[in-house]
Amino acid sequence: MRRWSPARIAVTILVTIAVSVPAGWLLWLEAQAAGLRFERPAALLLLVAAPFALFTGLFLEWRRTPRIRFSRGMDLTVLPAGALARLWALPHVVRSLALALVAVALARPQTVSGKEEAELEGIDIVLVLDLSNSMRATDLQPNRLVAAKAVIDDFILRRQTDRIGAVVFGREAFTLCPLTLDYSALRGMFASLQLGVLDGRGTAIGNGIGTAINRLRRSNAKSKVVILLTDGDNNSGNMSPEQAAEFAKTLRIKVYSVLMGMPPENAPAPRTDIFGRPVPGDERYPVRPELLREVSRKTGGQFYQVGDTRGLQMSFHAILNQLDRSKIADAGVLYGEVFGPFVIGALALLLLEILMRLTIWRKFP
Repeated sequence: MRRWSPARIAVTILVTIAVSVPAGWLLWLEAQAAGLRFERPAALLLLVAAPFALFTGLFLEWRRTPRIRFSRGMDLTVLPAGALARLWALPHVVRSLALALVAVALARPQTVSGKEEAELEGIDIVLVLDLSNSMRATDLQPNRLVAAKAVIDDFILRRQTDRIGAVVFGREAFTLCPLTLDYSALRGMFASLQLGVLDGRGTAIGNGIGTAINRLRRSNAKSKVVILLTDGDNNSGNMSPEQAAEFAKTLRIKVYSVLMGMPPENAPAPRTDIFGRPVPGDERYPVRPELLREVSRKTGGQFYQVGDTRGLQMSFHAILNQLDRSKIADAGVLYGEVFGPFVIGALALLLLEILMRLTIWRKFP
């Protein structure tokens, strides 16, 4: 055993690493080419335990003091070592290979077992919500904005394969969220909306529709829809609702308009006194239902006017029943687990090591 010097052990380790690293890299490339993937690739970092275990085993074996001492009358170092003696490190190599196979098995290798194709029906929808000051009106309880947010939240919860975006507007219009299937994030954005986050002293309906159109113009969906929720007349922005309707018609985008509040004048919005307490307001906001009706008619949509929360909910259900869903081919790849052979190989190598240590490489005390 003492014939192996530390330098020889170090050279053995370096040669093992020099051979195993390129071989492992080639196996990785071959696996990628064959469609093999790893569900938990981070587990492959455990492969470094294999050469470490080999080095530790060889070093401890070299440092091991013989339990049987021989007479000084005969120098055993001059005797030629047998084949088994030269292969004393083989059990350690077998154990290291077993550890490497365990690491690969823990990474859960998978191969392509087939493809799953399904047709999904999807609509691209942009919700356009008014955040002007008049949304404080309480004809829809507790106020128009809260009622609209509740109906929108219920609407999003009922979606499954539709991409939904959001635009908000007051005196200006802004994109709240681009088209997305992340309904949880979208619901969170609507839930956090409050009056005052935008300049609510104006109502830029045309800009709101135009911003929504910009989000839909590159969509390939069969149905592209804008759902507008507002309670006032267009009195701000650099694009009129009529111009926005022309653009929507050109791009085959339907605009469904929902007017909250009943004419001839909108309900007054409450205000606060000098102590911050809500008091009834007396300012009324004009509405033009004929304007929104014309926008919807021109684009192939529908116009709804609601005076309470129930009517708002019914208008959304009516809109959904009119939408045409486009079929989208969704092809998914199915993977099968192939870690079994690696586990079996690791167990076989561990069993082989045990047999080696109990038979031909057995150590006597």
